[in-house]
Amino acid sequence: MTENPLKRPSGSEAALSEQELLEQLRSKDPAAQRRFYERYVGSLAAVCYRYVPEPAAAKDVLQESFIKIFGSLDRFVYRGEGSLRAWSTRIVVNTAIKSLRGRTRFTSMDELPELADEPEMPLVERVPPEVIQGFIKALPDGYRTVFNLFVFEEKSHREIAGLLGIKEDSSASQLARARAVLARQINAYLKEHETE
Repeated sequence: MTENPLKRPSGSEAALSEQELLEQLRSKDPAAQRRFYERYVGSLAAVCYRYVPEPAAAKDVLQESFIKIFGSLDRFVYRGEGSLRAWSTRIVVNTAIKSLRGRTRFTSMDELPELADEPEMPLVERVPPEVIQGFIKALPDGYRTVFNLFVFEEKSHREIAGLLGIKEDSSASQLARARAVLARQINAYLKEHETE
């Protein structure tokens, strides 16, 4: 019988603080890596899939991220409960972006098509979250990456431009286009499902 990689930690493992887990990881306790993996694989995989929606590529990025996390724990500075998870999330985001930069050419603002009138922002709360997630995953790589960095990682256009090697105007433009595409898709979804 195989172990479920997404199962929640139980009993004493769930009660283990992040700092205690970190100490075990740094003392090279072999079971600590398994506990860390079991505790965080679900949330880190979700972050990874936001940027890299193709399952095989996302699996590679996630595996590379865990290797980086375990290999650089000596440089991590603990800043309280939640800091290990936040640091690990940043590693996943950066690894995903590095993977995308290797296979995606992020468009400059000059190369983006002109937008027709931007649709009115729909009532997002009337659309199931998994449908919205599907719409985000279907965005072109550049739009999806800028959207995720801006919305979920709360990066500024200056920070996004630095991460992706593009101009700030390109970041803002790709975000506007991502929002316009999502608004059209959400409006179409609402129109289709309100008539049922």
